[in-house]
This record gives sequence, structure tokens and C-alpha cells, in this order.
Amino acid sequence: MRLTTRGRYAVTAMLDLALNAAPKPVPLGDIAERQGISLAYLEQLFARLRRGGLVASVRGPGGGYRLSEPLEAISIARIIAAVDEQLDATRCGGSGRCQDGQQCLTHDLWTDLSARIEQFLSQHTLASLVAREAVQDVAERQRAGQREGDALIAAMQL
Repeated sequence: MRLTTRGRYAVTAMLDLALNAAPKPVPLGDIAERQGISLAYLEQLFARLRRGGLVASVRGPGGGYRLSEPLEAISIARIIAAVDEQLDATRCGGSGRCQDGQQCLTHDLWTDLSARIEQFLSQHTLASLVAREAVQDVAERQRAGQREGDALIAAMQL
């Protein structure tokens, strides 16, 4: 089992959206800047998140993305599933045909691990992450860095 960049970036981007969405939609460019994720990659992820019903897009000036549901309703497991990430620790994809078409010795161990990971990620929501002091501290640092960058750009344009 391996949580890939796709799953990690999806969770990071959704958490950024949760932290910065009020009162207006968040442009993907802002998320890309704060999180160091390419805009093109975020566009791909958000297309999947939108199809998964987790975000809604707002077009036009001042547009961007909003969460489609309350923070409490969006689990980390749902985010990962929405971007087609598999959290299966077995070699066989859970089929039980891991070794010459038969179940291997450790199949049940890896199946149990997969279930525990799913349970753990289902118990954590965007709300539970937003409530963490460490998350708030990092978000404020990122916002401050973005404000400094915006001020520098504005000064250069004068």
C-alpha cells in the first residue's frame, strides 16, 4: 500500500480550501502558490474532486472553488477515494488471489491493515484537521508569506 502524491496533494489542497474559503471561492492559483503544487496538477485533482461531489466551481471574476459539504461531512478517506487512490495494502487488490491464484499466507494481515487505515482516515474530517492548532499555525504562516509576496509584486509594479 502506498499513498501517492495524488492522494497527499488532494488532502492538502482540500485542507487549504477549507482554511481559506470563507467568504468567497478560492482560486486554484492561490492554493498552488501556498502549497507549492503545480496549477495544472491541481486542475486535474479538482476535476476529480468535483466529480466526486466534494467541491463546486464558481466561474467568472472572483471565481474559484468552494466545498460542497460542511467540513464535518468530508472525511479524509472520501477525499482520497474521490481522486481514485487505493488504500489497499494487499498485493492482489483484495481479491485473495495473491499467490498462484490462491490466497497468500499474509493476505488476512494486509486486509486487516487496509481496513484499519480506511477506518482511521474515515474518522478524520476536514473539520478535525482545521481544529488542530498546528494546522492553524501553518496556515497563518502560509497566508503571511502570500501577503508578503503580493506586496512585493505590487511594489515592483509601481
